[in-house]
Amino acid sequence: MRADIGTSQMTDPKKPAPIYVTQPLLPPLEEFIPYLEQIWENKWLTNSGPFHAQFEQALCDYLNVKHLALFTNGTLALVTALQALRITGEVITTPYSFVATAHSLLWNGIKPVFVDIDPVTLNLDPARIEAAITPQTTAILPVHCYGHPCDVERIQKIADNYGLKVIYDAAHAFGVQGQDGSLPMHGDLSVLSFHATKVFNTFEGGAIVCPDAKTKRHVDHLKNFGFVDEVTVVAPGINGKMSEINAAFGLLQLKGIDAAIQKRKVIDARYREALAGVKGIHCLSGAGEKVANYAYFPILVQPEYPLSRDALYQLMQDHGIYARRYFYPLISDFPMYRGMPSAAHANLPVAKKMAEQVICLPIYPALSGEQVDFIAALIAS
Repeated sequence: MRADIGTSQMTDPKKPAPIYVTQPLLPPLEEFIPYLEQIWENKWLTNSGPFHAQFEQALCDYLNVKHLALFTNGTLALVTALQALRITGEVITTPYSFVATAHSLLWNGIKPVFVDIDPVTLNLDPARIEAAITPQTTAILPVHCYGHPCDVERIQKIADNYGLKVIYDAAHAFGVQGQDGSLPMHGDLSVLSFHATKVFNTFEGGAIVCPDAKTKRHVDHLKNFGFVDEVTVVAPGINGKMSEINAAFGLLQLKGIDAAIQKRKVIDARYREALAGVKGIHCLSGAGEKVANYAYFPILVQPEYPLSRDALYQLMQDHGIYARRYFYPLISDFPMYRGMPSAAHANLPVAKKMAEQVICLPIYPALSGEQVDFIAALIAS
């Protein structure tokens, strides 16, 4: 996905600017200049500079977690999290996500085992996890889909009963709080993404939330080629470090994130009110989170609606509204996965149904009320 989505360059001045599914949150450029000037003065571009250290602490404070390791992107963070816990064999995961979730397993030589999703939350269904466990299963990799919390208590109970690790893909869940506190504190590790299209972005970036200082040190070694000091290498690490420029941008972004989430909340409510009476359109709700981030606005186009999902999707494009079918196709339908027994549609009936009905409508802080009304009116008409 383009990082500059939402711009109106090269559009016909007689036509409204296209409306994309998201638009990156950017502060005023002049506010970022002082950070760049400091980096130029320091001449410290990477390798855990002063902005990197400040940003790690600022994120721990904001997210109410004790230990966090910054990464250049969320995918490398996922790959490294699996390495850090020495995961092998088979890992149970969801077919209803962005491909990076399962790709991180393949990059580690791990076999994904797909399990169906809950029809209400669209998260991994705990009731189906236990039946998928084999002697080769070593971990569970759930996704907090659309930023809505998984059933963390039931998943952890299953993991404890079978001696499994739990790694959460929390790419959608920045700032989300469950009923018992910050969502990323759950699991053995939790992975965040700060990609340009996320609620909170650092251009590109990611992080691993760690339960203790020892685990963080190990993760920090892995993301820096395994180096402990100039002459000591303790692990076959990778280069996953976040740069000073990304870290500085993240510090600036944190100043405006609460206001941005509040604007998303207003847009979410406006969509729900406008679409409440539209037969065949179901607006997905949360999963009991105490604090939401309104990362996405997914609707399900059900049989009662006069158009198919794909016909509505095309109609919206014809009117300059570039919504997205998140997540279609299922990960399990891509060539590198579809031959696996767990990828069979008979094994994933709920995920298949949701993937054929879902459209994520545009939502981002700069989206105007008039644009929301235009989108909702087109769907209602």
